[in-house]
Amino acid sequence: MQTSSAITLNRQNLSQLANHVQVPDYRVEDVKTGIVHIGVGGFHRAHQAMYTDALMSQTGELDWGICGIGLREGDRKMQQILAAQDYLYTLVEKHAGGERKARVIGAITDFLIATDSPAAIIEKMAEPTVKLVSLTITEGGYNLDSATGEFMADNADVQYDLQNPQTPKLVFGYLLAALKLRKQRGIAPFTLMSCDNIQHNGDVLKKMLLAYIELADGEFASWVNEHVMFPNSMVDRITPSTTQEDIDQLAEQHVIDGWPVVCEPFTQWIIEDAFCNERPAWEAVGAQFVPAVSPYEKLKLRMLNAGHSVLGLCGSLADTNTIHESMQVDALKTLLSNFMSQEVMPTLDPVEGIDVEQYKQTLLERFANPNIKDSLARICLQSSAKIPVFLLPTVQDNLRQQGQVKISALVLACWCYYSDKQQSQQGTALDIQDDMAERLHQAAAQTSENPLAFLQLEAVFGQLASQPDFTQLYTDFVKRLYAGEDVLKMATTI
Repeated sequence: MQTSSAITLNRQNLSQLANHVQVPDYRVEDVKTGIVHIGVGGFHRAHQAMYTDALMSQTGELDWGICGIGLREGDRKMQQILAAQDYLYTLVEKHAGGERKARVIGAITDFLIATDSPAAIIEKMAEPTVKLVSLTITEGGYNLDSATGEFMADNADVQYDLQNPQTPKLVFGYLLAALKLRKQRGIAPFTLMSCDNIQHNGDVLKKMLLAYIELADGEFASWVNEHVMFPNSMVDRITPSTTQEDIDQLAEQHVIDGWPVVCEPFTQWIIEDAFCNERPAWEAVGAQFVPAVSPYEKLKLRMLNAGHSVLGLCGSLADTNTIHESMQVDALKTLLSNFMSQEVMPTLDPVEGIDVEQYKQTLLERFANPNIKDSLARICLQSSAKIPVFLLPTVQDNLRQQGQVKISALVLACWCYYSDKQQSQQGTALDIQDDMAERLHQAAAQTSENPLAFLQLEAVFGQLASQPDFTQLYTDFVKRLYAGEDVLKMATTI
């Protein structure tokens, strides 16, 4: 609902916004593009773009503007909305006490859709002023076989891109074409930085890109390996999907924004200081550049991201809808706390400067924020890509160390029921969005005849079905769920 005094967000109207809305402390029209970012979603706009905006406000260095790239036709709606707003948008921090801090971000300079002109995307990345290409393409965008850890060369889009190098569909083809163009023109390569929730995300990006380039041009692969850097990074900020209610509430704060971003107050960014070109001084606004990211990312992926999956899958069966709602259920809150203490924390490496027990308590407080209504449907989105990264490494470490895996077994049993029945235990239909949804459903549907059918989907679980210490627990939980035992009751008995 718009109020009569609400102002439409664009450059011309910036000075007319209410005083309680923070606006860029720099001339947004003077910002030049130094970064190309592939995959402009809510998280990028709440995180990397926010850090960049803060850096420009603090230092006046306006050479690090971000040109967004959308590889999918589905990115067009956001592109159109942002273009109409001169690429400005509002970031709203939702505090646990109810306070909402609104801030206009001016870091994005442009937003291109690949399907309009692949050549324009390649040319943009080849511009000499572009020093960094970053990505948030989700776990599934890396074309990684989770069972083998290798690049899936038989992917139909990969094969198409190899035959059509100037009109690619996947990110790898664009990166190869742009790097080749820079080399031909004598321009230093850009650094490639993944901002996705993948452990060793830079290493994964490097491995997948080099595997693709080896298929296309083995000699150039050697050049990329020698000259291009792929820093690992760890990113953290809970950013639920924007709702119409969020848009309406912002209008009540006198700002009309077609696609604002909402997030929690907490934010963290750990970056390996390994760049082959110039980089923004993000450390001036809170990012940490470190020699090695591994301990930080392992902590975050196994505690926060896996913790989200625990609540997402078990909570969905229990008919809860959001992370906050799940945290209000004592059985689920206790289950999550025990998962972190009993199964995750024994597998972690020492993390300099971080008290892991305090980190856990902070996570529980963040998850319980009543104003961050992060839907379980979003949390469970693409679970087939998330579970192998967030949860299974903890399971494997514990099996090697004879550690606890009961809660992990329950979570996977819930995922089996979730994939098979596609509804909660109360009969509420679940919104399942996963590239492997049909394969997951087909495997889970065989559970009554073969209790291990779901775990035998090697593309997701590898050889986990051959681990008797795990399968005995998993089979027991599956049988109890399929017999109708309440998941909350089961959670209280672990």
